[in-house]
Amino acid sequence: MRIEINLASQPFQDAQRFVRQWSLTLGMVGLLTLALVAGAVLRLRSWTVEEHRINELQAQIAHGDREIAQAQAFLNRPENRDTRDKSLILNELIARKAFSWTEVFSDLERIMPPRLHVVSIRPELTPDNQLALVMMVAGESRERALDLVRRMEKSPRFREPQIVAEATEQQPQNPGDRVQFQISTLYGGEPAAANAQPGPAAKTETSGSPARGGF
Repeated sequence: MRIEINLASQPFQDAQRFVRQWSLTLGMVGLLTLALVAGAVLRLRSWTVEEHRINELQAQIAHGDREIAQAQAFLNRPENRDTRDKSLILNELIARKAFSWTEVFSDLERIMPPRLHVVSIRPELTPDNQLALVMMVAGESRERALDLVRRMEKSPRFREPQIVAEATEQQPQNPGDRVQFQISTLYGGEPAAANAQPGPAAKTETSGSPARGGF
């Protein structure tokens, strides 16, 4: 029996090839969907664990804040104010006793940029009994002071340094002291290595003597 096919009205189509291509495409889409679903599930589990940890930390912080508030309320009672004031005085004395002019000058020598020197240093205690230094430095350009701040940021002894004020002298007594800067920084931490390379000497005009002791 002869079967006549008119290719003009019934073009030839490879159905098997068409099915194979679509099966492969649908299989890849299915695998990609499974991978995305698995990733979403893992992320959801990770987010749930992190949220649980955050809630635990927040609960611990809240508990600590309540304990601090209770302790402060206890110390603020009239019968306990004398003990609180004595404790504050003792903490201040301990912080002052730990201060060393020699160590401060030695640390500054290691990081002081050239053509910049210290004019004065004033140690202070912050409300939370941290030691802060307020320094007046003088030099020929603002870049020198910025360089000193950058070196302080890299030093383990100085924390949160910043320039709080600056002034330009039109006719300075020392030609190299055209600009002056007031730098505030927290001081403390691990001592610098003994074999660190020293920088230029930091000339000072402080009222205290460079010896270990109070300020």
